[in-house]
Order: sequence, then C-alpha cells, then structure tokens
Amino acid sequence: MSLRHRPAGIGHPYAASADQRTPVLPLVGEPIRLGVEADDATDVRLTWQVTGPDGVVRSVEVPALPAVTDGTDAAALAGGEGHLAEAQAAQLAATGALAVDVGGLADGERARYRFTGTGPDGTPVATDWFDVAPATWRPDGGRLTVDGAPAGTHPRVVPGSIAWLTTADGVHRVRFALRIAADAHVVGFGERYDAVDQRGLSLDAVVFEQYKSQGRFRRTYLPMPFAHVLPGASGGEPWGFHVRTSRRSWYDVGAAAPTEVRVEVALGGTRDEALDVGVYDGAPHEVLDAFLAEVGRPEVLPDWVLRLWASGNEWNTQAIVTERMDTHAELDIPVGVVVIEAWSDEHGIVIWRDAAYEPHRDGAPFAAADFTWGQAWPDPKAMVDELHARGVKVVLWQIPLLKTREDLPADTPDDAQVLLDGAALVEGGHAVLDADGTPYRNRGWWFPKALMPDLSAQRTRDWWTARRRYLVEEIGVDGFKTDGGEHAWGDELRYADGRRGDEANNLNPVHYARAFGDLLRSAGKAPVTFSRAGFTGSQAHGLFWAGDEDSTWDAFRWTLNAGISAASCGIVYWGWDLGGFSGPVPDAELYVRAAAASVFMPLMQYHSEFNHHRPPLRDRTPWNVAEQTGDAAVVEEFRRLAHLRERLVPYLSEQASRTVATSRPLMRGLFFDWPHDAQVWAWPAEYLLGDDLLVHPVTEPGATTWRTYLPEGRWVDLWSGRAHDGGCVVERGVPRDLVPVYVRDGAGDGVRPAALRRDLGV
Repeated sequence: MSLRHRPAGIGHPYAASADQRTPVLPLVGEPIRLGVEADDATDVRLTWQVTGPDGVVRSVEVPALPAVTDGTDAAALAGGEGHLAEAQAAQLAATGALAVDVGGLADGERARYRFTGTGPDGTPVATDWFDVAPATWRPDGGRLTVDGAPAGTHPRVVPGSIAWLTTADGVHRVRFALRIAADAHVVGFGERYDAVDQRGLSLDAVVFEQYKSQGRFRRTYLPMPFAHVLPGASGGEPWGFHVRTSRRSWYDVGAAAPTEVRVEVALGGTRDEALDVGVYDGAPHEVLDAFLAEVGRPEVLPDWVLRLWASGNEWNTQAIVTERMDTHAELDIPVGVVVIEAWSDEHGIVIWRDAAYEPHRDGAPFAAADFTWGQAWPDPKAMVDELHARGVKVVLWQIPLLKTREDLPADTPDDAQVLLDGAALVEGGHAVLDADGTPYRNRGWWFPKALMPDLSAQRTRDWWTARRRYLVEEIGVDGFKTDGGEHAWGDELRYADGRRGDEANNLNPVHYARAFGDLLRSAGKAPVTFSRAGFTGSQAHGLFWAGDEDSTWDAFRWTLNAGISAASCGIVYWGWDLGGFSGPVPDAELYVRAAAASVFMPLMQYHSEFNHHRPPLRDRTPWNVAEQTGDAAVVEEFRRLAHLRERLVPYLSEQASRTVATSRPLMRGLFFDWPHDAQVWAWPAEYLLGDDLLVHPVTEPGATTWRTYLPEGRWVDLWSGRAHDGGCVVERGVPRDLVPVYVRDGAGDGVRPAALRRDLGV
C-alpha cells in the first residue's frame, strides 16, 4: 500500500503509531496531528474539509511533511536487554512517515479528510475519506447507575462529578468521582507492580504486554476495574467498588483531589450508553466475596501445583529436559512440575519440533500415531511417563496465535501445517476480524502479523483446543502454560460474540485460559493453566505468574506488590519467575533471597529467557547460578529451601481450600485482617500466607538484620521459637537463605515452629 492512514493507528494503548490521528478523539479546539505512512509515494498532500454549523464548507490542501519523533515511545517499550527488546523498540518505527498538523475544530464543526499522492509508477494514489467531529464534556448524555439505582443520588458519588464525553455521533466516555476519606487507602485494580496502596497515583485498566519494568511504567498484564477502600487513621469502615465494564477505564486515586477517586470509562460511542458501578460494604474479605460472586470464583487445584516448578526457555530437547530433572534428583532438590516451553517449532504450537508427518490439508487435528518422532523429541510419551514415575508433572507452553507466511522462514513449504491450519482457521470462521471483515493480524512486536483465534466463541474454543487434545489424552501432559493473551489491539476489531475490540479485547485472556481449562477437564484432568494475562473473570481460571522481568532488586520489590494486589482481587494461585528471568543470571544473594521468599508464596518456580543458546548459560537452575556466580553455597541453600517448600505443601493445600471457601486471600496484605491498624501501611511488603504465617521478604542487598511489624496478637519466630506480643516492630538477623516468618500463636500442627524445625533439622 503506497499510502496508509488509520485514525486509531495500531491501537497501542500507550503510544501513537506513525499512521494515526492524534488524538484519536479530539476535544473542541484541540490541535490535531494526522499521520500517514507513504512507503514509496511522493508529493503527499492532505485535503482537509471542515463543515461548520451553518453548512458552509471550507477546504484546504497542504503538503505532508516528514514526521519527527523523539523515540520516547519506543524506549518505553524496550525494557532493556532481552530477546524481545529490539522488536519492541522497532515496533513503532515506520518508513516514509509523514504528518500534517491542523487546527482544532469548534463545537458544531466536523471535518472530512484524506491523503493523496503519486505512486511509484506516476499514477495517483489516495487513502479513503475519514470523518472526525470534536468532543466535549457535558453534564448529560447517558445513564450512570450504582447497583442499578441512579448514581447522582448515591452517597459515595461526589455531587456534580458526573460528565459525559459526547460528539455529534454519540457518547464516548463517562467521568465521575467516588468520595473517600482524605487518608483512606485504595488497593486492588488487579495485579499492580508499582505500589500496593494506589493512593496518590493515576492508573488505567487495560490488558497490556509491558515487557519488563512494569513497576516503572505502571502497566500490567492483569488489570481489573475493582478496588478496596480501606480506612486511614481518621477511621471509617472498609468498602469496595467494581466498575462493571470490560472496556478500558482510568483512575485518579486521590492525586488531583485527596477526597476523591476520579474514574473515567470508555463507552461504545452510541447515542444510548449506560454504565453500572457496584459498591460493596463490609470487611475486605466480604467485599472480595461479593465481587467474586459476580465475576466467578476460583476453584481448588491439586496439591502438585504447590511444589517447585522448574523451566528454561532453552530446554528444547528431550535430552535437556531429562538431564535437568536428573540433576535435580542427583542434588536432592525436589521438583514437582517441569514446564517445557521450547517443545514446538513456535509456528502453530501443536507439533513437537522436528517430528515428521503427512500434512492434514483440511486442518484436522492430529493423533500421536500420525507422527514419526525426530531427534529432538524421540519419544514424548515415554518422557512424560518417566517424569510421572518420578513424581514430576508436565506443563506445555502455548500462545493463542498462529504464524502466517509473513513471519515464517522463507523456505517454509506451502503445505506446512501451520499454513494449512491458518487457512482452516479463516475458512472456518474462527478468526478475530478486522473492521473490514478480513482476519486480524497481530499488531504487536511478538508474533507479528499472526492470526488470532476468536476464543469468545465456544465453537472456536473447541476447534482450537481439539488440536491439542492428543497432548493430554495420548502424550499425558498435565497442564498448559497459557502465555500471551495480550495481542488484540484495536477498538474496531470484531468478535463472534457480537462485541467490538473496545469491549472484547480485555476478555481475550479470560477466554483463552478457560478454553484450555475446559480441554483438561474434558480429559479427566484438573484445569491447570498458567497465565500471565487476565482481566475480571480470570479468578475462575487456573494459576498466574507475574510476567517478564529482569533479575534486579527493583523487580523483586515490584513483584511483591503485584502478588499482594492480585490476591486482593481474588487471584489465589500466583507466583513469579523467582529472581527474574531475563538477562544475566542474578547474583547469588538476590537469587537465594528470591528463592527464600518464594517458598512462602502461593507458587514457587524458576524460569529463564531465550538467549539464542549463547554462553554463558542463563538457566536459573541453582547449580548454574552457583557456577556463574562462583558461589557454591547456592546449591545447598536452594536444596534446603526446596525441602522446606515440600514440607509446607499440606499447609498450603489446606489454606488454598480455605481461601476458596472464605475469600480470604492466600497471599494477603495485612490490611485484610487488620483494616483499622494504621501501622500496616508502613509495611506494605508484609503479608500473611494463609491464616497463620506472617512473611516479610528481605528485599535489600547486603541486609544483615531485618525489621518487621507484628500486628495485634501473639507471634512466634519460625526460626528461633521466640514469642512476641503484637503491636510492635521486631528485628532479627537474616542470613541470605532465611526469610523472616512469624507464626500466629495457636496455629495448627502443620506450621507449629517446633514441629517445622524438627522436620527440617533446624
């Protein structure tokens, strides 16, 4: 295409692409920039026609000039070193990018515009015509309710705060404010990395793949338009709210006005728009329980998910996986789950890499007997059977995309199964569609131009997972790492359930995990999915980890925020790539500190990023970290921690069941149990693991002692047996393989300090 302009560009929620209108929806009088990608066109000009309220049309034609950018958007995406960093930094770049700046439109005006130019062969080229009308905030325009009743009369809604962003065509957003105390604390909004208490911050709720540094950029894979409001020192009672929408929403949490949470929500742009907000009163667990009753409750998963998970993105042969598990056994480091990421060719994520087969030209599912196994994976079923005999479960990696010719090696044959599956996806009506009815092609930096299955429809969920059924029923795998889920960009996308992208994109990861959970259930297995992306409703679908991050102390601290905030929104089974997964291996202190903390989290797992198999090896196995750092003690310390984790599995299992039954989070901030204790806010990285263990990870390098706040009650130091009365700060020594843990007096036999120390030989 010689000229391309899209009013909303690629739909990136945080950055403008070269071909878009900025802003997409301009306010009255706001200047507008119109971008176009010219490729090989020359003499590119903009025709800009404005029609006034009186019907008079004024038209101008101006040349488009080279666009100038400072690279800020691309830098914000890059995230430093890593195999996706360059792709992200380049994702917003465009060749032949041009732009025209035009003045703002007055109220009642609207504009029509297009770009024209000369193609390489001298023929005229032009974009379509596009229309734009300016928007303005008005006191009326739609219907805002709180639990079904008019919002204007609700005591928690600030009088006069409701406003509607309208154009001549319809209503596009609504604003309102909720009243909070000047010193109230606000926690939730899904998984949040930057802070537990969002007081004084501004944020949004949109599913996004921020590759690393999520805490710095305040972006998340797993947002939710739900939060708890907790009392400050001035008193009051806890409550919570849920903005009942799957569209994007924005929150100013006491930043502009200390007694208000200002909320802005995207709407559908029609003349008849409505939004309902749920308000819940009660203790935090009662608020969470009411929320989960609406959006879906978690379920209890088998005990094996609570053991150590091990993986590395470069474990790409049966021999490597077997060797890694052998080494675990030789070093007496118990492992419960191996995640095999690099098992497929990453094209269709269905076939074991280098297996031979006759292509299924109709895209029909395979059975295990259809394959002749290759050198990389000579016998997947025998491998899985052997791992099961060792007590190790097997989880395979997935992504909800299908590569196309544009992103495959040049020598890929036309009868490659991934291309045949792509044709079947499209011909069968299983693809997410673009606005013009053609199949959507992924606009992101990972798997660019890939097709996306429309998992909003049961028929497509069944079609997509049928291709993986042999992996469960014949090979015997136990679960799926449902990676990705953040790849739907664009408000204009079309889904089979009748929704557009603005309403449906955030729900993609929910449908995705649900699809694979249903596959596993149908085969008689537990619905073990392991996701990083999600939204409201994800609580009912499997396990989660905190996504991609470097091996830094900052990332360690951000991850604790993420776990506590996700749990406050109903995510039960949660963990992280302990010590980070990207870049050089962490130093020995960070790795052991992270492992010690992870023992006392809902999930414990290590993982490492793909690095093109270049030395030195970047596996996060304890023995490789020991080798790379020159610190042999890492192995022994990790061994003790892994055995401690095994000892805690019965307690964790019992407490996970209790969490599901009571809506008291498994990894819960102290504000859940002590909402009126003002001191807990000075210690945001402390949390309860279940009812009886108070955990305070050491998150500063070089620490030799660590102070911990103990709330009301009586607490026993797990490691020394010393008892403390609550309501005070205590300090203890912290060798690097020790995380401060205090046991509630009267805890059950499973976590009584004396019994634990005896079993562990402490």
